[in-house]
Amino acid sequence: MNILKYLLAIAILIITSSVTRAQLLKKLKKVVKDAAEQTVQDKTAEKTQETTSKAMDGVFAMPGKIKIHNKKDKRHLSGSGDNNADNTTAYSVSASESSFAALSKYDFVPGEKIVAMEDFSQDAVGDFPAKWNTNASGEIMQVEGSDDHWLALTTKGASTPEFVADIPENATIEFDLAVTPKYSYYSSPLFISIINNKSKNDFANWSYPAAARKTSGVLFSLHPQDAGNVSLGRSAIQTFENKEKVMGNEKKNLECFSKEQNVVHVALWRQKQRLRVYVDETKLWDLPRAFAENINYNSLVFGHNGSEKGEFYLISNIRLAIGEPDTRNKLITEGKFTTTGIHFATGSAEIMTESYGVLKEIANVLKENSSVNIQIIGHTDNVGNAAANQQLSEQRAASVKTYLNAQFGIDNARMTTSGKGDTQPVADNNTTEGRAQNRRVEFIKM
Repeated sequence: MNILKYLLAIAILIITSSVTRAQLLKKLKKVVKDAAEQTVQDKTAEKTQETTSKAMDGVFAMPGKIKIHNKKDKRHLSGSGDNNADNTTAYSVSASESSFAALSKYDFVPGEKIVAMEDFSQDAVGDFPAKWNTNASGEIMQVEGSDDHWLALTTKGASTPEFVADIPENATIEFDLAVTPKYSYYSSPLFISIINNKSKNDFANWSYPAAARKTSGVLFSLHPQDAGNVSLGRSAIQTFENKEKVMGNEKKNLECFSKEQNVVHVALWRQKQRLRVYVDETKLWDLPRAFAENINYNSLVFGHNGSEKGEFYLISNIRLAIGEPDTRNKLITEGKFTTTGIHFATGSAEIMTESYGVLKEIANVLKENSSVNIQIIGHTDNVGNAAANQQLSEQRAASVKTYLNAQFGIDNARMTTSGKGDTQPVADNNTTEGRAQNRRVEFIKM
């Protein structure tokens, strides 16, 4: 083992780190002690080197990075790129036929206007987010292989984004959800609630269902493990009105959220009294009378009732959108339809699964109006350099064209593509919500 490498690294840290000398030495002392004990057990020099090296790597590893192992990533609708005649990159559809069969029933369409967006980019790793409130604790973490920020719900209790102050009759809520791979059956489900928050602390009653009787709201839960089956998950839903439980139900043996399928996209769609809940492409719940007519639902709450040490849920990319998109009228009558509901992987033209409902609606309009041709225009926010954003916007438009042709049979001759990069913002790029509004795709009637 190259001892000099580690001694040099230690010396640099002692001089320059914001961690105190005493804290660092205490940590190093424990590392050396643990490695030495392992050395005695292994009784080989080779194993000693390996063990000590791994321990030292732990000292210098970037804090906040955790490993989330997801065996079945099904969120990408498109895959490897091929150059087309326009020198943009059109992404070929790569999902399996069985995936498309499942997606054919996916009807989620996000709201027309994004009014709140949270990706925790403004919060430092290790902190609790500044725009949230909690009666528990949590911290911003990063997942291996990504620079995205996630809120880890590490402590029993409830947490709420204070910038969400109204969830109107036509609204959608989306977020990414992950859970640590070895999450125990005996640890709490994650409870997601849309509630009537009459005072600033009412949210604290929604960390678990028994406490929720103190107010009004709709609560559903997800857990990655069902009783007697470690590979399948479970879910439940309950509604409360004026401190009384109105109804409830549960589902077992879930494939859409489990220890293997442990990184997912969750979407909630409110249409007046109706609530639909989706996990990836699976419509998990569809309740026509989930919301009471005379109650103001104005808060979103994430809660859990405790878990084993080192086990927790993580959430990110929370998006609240309002309004009901009118694809047909805007495209055919007004001549232009703009959507933020086609989601792409970060810095990529790969279309994400949750975009299917929007693309399906656009395809249906084009099928019903066979004489209409369209131009597809991609737009980005201003993160990154202008040249890269220009290319990315062109690639994303080409990817949408490819998908409409491959999946829905829309003739390529009816579609042209272009990109505007970050040159035509419709909102403030200095805010998270503004950047989300600017990442959009336009469809222009030709």
